[in-house]
Amino acid sequence: MREAGAAVRLPGTSSADTYLRGDLIIAAAQRFGAAVHPGYGFLSENAAFAQQVIDAGLTWIGPPPAAIAAMGSKIEAKRLMRSHGVPVAPDNTVESLAEIGLPALVKASAGGGGRGMRVVRSDDGLADAIASAQREALAAFGDDTVFVERYLERARHVEIQVLADTHGNVIALHERDCTLQRRHQKVLEEAPSPAVDGDLRVRMEGAAVAAACAVGYVGAGTVEFLLDGDSNFWFLEMNTRLQVEHPVTEAVCGVDLVALQLSIAEGHAIPAELLVEVPLRGHAIEVRLCAEDPYSGYLPSSGVFHTFRFPDIPGVRVDSAIESGSEVPPYYDSMIAKVIAHGATRAEAVRRLTAALRGAELIGPVTNRDLLLELLSWVADFDAPGGPGIDTGLVDRSAEANGGSPIGEPPPHRPIDVAAAALALVQRRSNGNRFPIGWRNNPSQSHVQAVGEHTVRYRFDRADRLQELWVDDQPLALDDDTLISLERTPVVLHDDIAYVRGGVTRFQIPPRFTSPDEAGREGSTVAPMPGRVIALLVAVGDTVVAGQPLLTMEAMKMEHQIVSPHPGIIGEVYIQPGQQLDSGQPLLTVDPA
Repeated sequence: MREAGAAVRLPGTSSADTYLRGDLIIAAAQRFGAAVHPGYGFLSENAAFAQQVIDAGLTWIGPPPAAIAAMGSKIEAKRLMRSHGVPVAPDNTVESLAEIGLPALVKASAGGGGRGMRVVRSDDGLADAIASAQREALAAFGDDTVFVERYLERARHVEIQVLADTHGNVIALHERDCTLQRRHQKVLEEAPSPAVDGDLRVRMEGAAVAAACAVGYVGAGTVEFLLDGDSNFWFLEMNTRLQVEHPVTEAVCGVDLVALQLSIAEGHAIPAELLVEVPLRGHAIEVRLCAEDPYSGYLPSSGVFHTFRFPDIPGVRVDSAIESGSEVPPYYDSMIAKVIAHGATRAEAVRRLTAALRGAELIGPVTNRDLLLELLSWVADFDAPGGPGIDTGLVDRSAEANGGSPIGEPPPHRPIDVAAAALALVQRRSNGNRFPIGWRNNPSQSHVQAVGEHTVRYRFDRADRLQELWVDDQPLALDDDTLISLERTPVVLHDDIAYVRGGVTRFQIPPRFTSPDEAGREGSTVAPMPGRVIALLVAVGDTVVAGQPLLTMEAMKMEHQIVSPHPGIIGEVYIQPGQQLDSGQPLLTVDPA
């Protein structure tokens, strides 16, 4: 925000109060005489808003409203694509599930980014999937229209970047592979796709250009396809805006897509050299760094980043509005940065991106860094000849089971050992007395502290040297070389969390003694993150089983179900639908049956 010439605050916290208020955005643009760039999400693909911008006498840096409208309804877009010979997967209205077959996908008609999408694998799950998708679509896009299409298992997601000007030129800037997704949201994108050869590239680019021409497109847009293992592809949707993953195309094509958008909006033609041939140089990979925990059901994480710093590595670009001291609120999308690496080969791009992620200092909310490192370790092996291949469901099937396996040489010490030593040593350093911490005239018990799921014991001698250090009843060698090595491993202790090696690994350090407030929560479930109660699914006196949904919360534009930790009877309910909750706030009690 500090880099902008001017900034305007939109009061409120929900999308409906802020970035879905087209009147407030137009008023702000008029105030400063600014053009309007659609950006990503919110109103970026809203034809009515685009027309309002134009009617207000402002410059709209996007496609004509008619083109947005034609592709804005995914239902109508598929019908249009069929009429122009573009392959389309089976789809219909939500009343015709039997004609489509299972598994099926309920999908928001007006949006993207994985919002308002639910996979249905049985007839009796359709109603709940539609209701949930409609709520999420309304919150994210202001439109709860959904439709159903056949869900293609084990497919790849490949998209074509298109660019069109007002002089009749339409070109394709090659493809991006966005197959690695979690819950239908892209996590890793790369260009070019390892699954696309020259012949397939020509066919897919031809279909994408045909799609753009069919709606009289102008500006930058993306035509998305699903690709199977036999090089068959089907139209998925057209995003009538710039994509989050556009930097990988910029890297391999040597272009600035935003600058081209501005140039086209000013009436200029696409540069002549791009009309002759679009370059394709090397390989680029982007990952989306999100404030969420992929190994705890993708629970969103909010709070202050005390340190947010990436190493300076050639070929690596970091796009983010987050810096040290920034706060991540619970109200909007969980993505906090895009990290992009370009190299002569795919392997070089992977190495550079891995180094950037591992070398980053992220002291603050939980992020998906471990998952991103794991995905980078997968891409080459999975796509190698004879490998299992990558598909859009791979992350959801595998991420939690694999638990995070960053590549590279193993560190000299386990993260828990480093955290244990740091915890003990910080006690010594913070002791301002003339005697060692915990000093007794006669031998006494060691200090005991929980660190994550581990138990740490330590003791100092009379010379204030660490004499004993045990982790889970296993002693650590405390020779001089080991102590020096442990002390030199970067650890930050902040807000009852130990961040090891710049936050690559973190451990919660609970208080040694339970406070009265915490004791009062015994037997109750608590909110795992800040958010709003969408639906309360039980009442006092209800009998529940372990894993049964108790309520639905919304955080960072996604819905999350809170389930019962054990069988029992609902004793007390402390919350109500519509209530905004803080992390750790008691929700209800589940008393043993």
